[in-house]
Amino acid sequence: MSKPTPISGFPEWTPAQRMIEQFVLDRIRATFELYGFSPLETRSVEPLDQLLRKGETSKEVYLLRRLQADADGPAGDDALGLHFDLTVPFARYVLENAGKLQFPFRRYQIQKVWRGERPQEGRYREFLQADIDIVDRDSLPAHYEAEMPLVIGDALRSLPIPPVRIQVNNRKICEGFYRGIGLTDPEAALRAVDKLDKLGPAKVADLLAETAGASEAQAKACLALAEISAPDASFADAVRALGVSDPLLDEGIAELTAVVETAAAHAPGLCVADLRIARGLDYYTGTVYETQMIGYERFGSICSGGRYDNLASAGSVRFPGVGISIGVTRMLGLLFGAEALSVSRSVPTCVLVAVTAEEDRAASDAVAATLRSRGVPTEVSPSAAKFGKQIRYAERRGIPYVWFPGADGDEVKDIRSGEQVAAAAGEWTPPRADLTPLVGPAGTGA
Repeated sequence: MSKPTPISGFPEWTPAQRMIEQFVLDRIRATFELYGFSPLETRSVEPLDQLLRKGETSKEVYLLRRLQADADGPAGDDALGLHFDLTVPFARYVLENAGKLQFPFRRYQIQKVWRGERPQEGRYREFLQADIDIVDRDSLPAHYEAEMPLVIGDALRSLPIPPVRIQVNNRKICEGFYRGIGLTDPEAALRAVDKLDKLGPAKVADLLAETAGASEAQAKACLALAEISAPDASFADAVRALGVSDPLLDEGIAELTAVVETAAAHAPGLCVADLRIARGLDYYTGTVYETQMIGYERFGSICSGGRYDNLASAGSVRFPGVGISIGVTRMLGLLFGAEALSVSRSVPTCVLVAVTAEEDRAASDAVAATLRSRGVPTEVSPSAAKFGKQIRYAERRGIPYVWFPGADGDEVKDIRSGEQVAAAAGEWTPPRADLTPLVGPAGTGA
């Protein structure tokens, strides 16, 4: 096989990075389960007509087809695409299994997704997401919207990453405000305001005029609303000071106030009300979330989501929900690129059992089996070379201990300190810090 050409956007971590990723996933999973979310995994493909319902996604969907497919292209049940997020598959799953589920249904889902966008730092074409959603039948109390930041805050605080800030807004505030100033296409206005960070105020004002029919005064009012940001409920006074009135606006202010105040009581500084956060996807109807790592703000959000009321429905029955998703690969890619995370060793192995002679390998295997039965990650030396060579093998692999079987008793050596002591495989236990690799910020000795 000739040397392959790398494919951009499909990350393949080193073993050490993969160990960090597994650590991160275990912590996230544990937090999700502490909050009562149940695990779920859905298929990787969905019908194209379902995937394309979500908004401006047609350029991002990867089509799935057989090599010998008909020249006319897929049709009907054969028109499949790889899912580009986990919310659309989840909505479909709820509809198909509503009779088997207990509502409100709380699920977490950690899976790969595929998105055909231009690869760049922190953005990939294949990546891992960790989602939580709460869905109910017919109605969903607003207090669940206040719960989402608490779960995500706890999950991300359990990781050795920089602090995060969750920016929150409510689509009802935006839509009610736009109606209150006389705009007839609030969704177009939302899509325009969502591009503020990319385009800047002047170009967004032009876009508001072009796509939402906004006058100069209306565009100015939209931008004034988007400028409001506060770490507490004082944002509400700033909104009311703009002098716009609408029942939907009042409803959104009340809901966002509850989110901000609940988060402040749980973790001061976790959430900030930021009324420029709109989220471009068109199915959000209430609170929306975007999360930034402090020091990495220029890369945008690593965790986002929101409230949706109309994504899943069957006849007259609706299944409103609220969800949020951690972009695990995105977050780790940024941290790996900055060399901000480290692991104490690049292999799980804690002990290498030396082999005195090939005819005695069975004795070394027995020692390894005993250590493994007690939860000590162990491997046996690949050869019965001189002990010095076996020790150097352990050093290259990053294995901290070498075990020497002996006719008069075994000994174990910490090859970092050189300390060697008598030990029995059924009793000896390494220090907790050595049992499994430790993950932490770079430079902490993890």
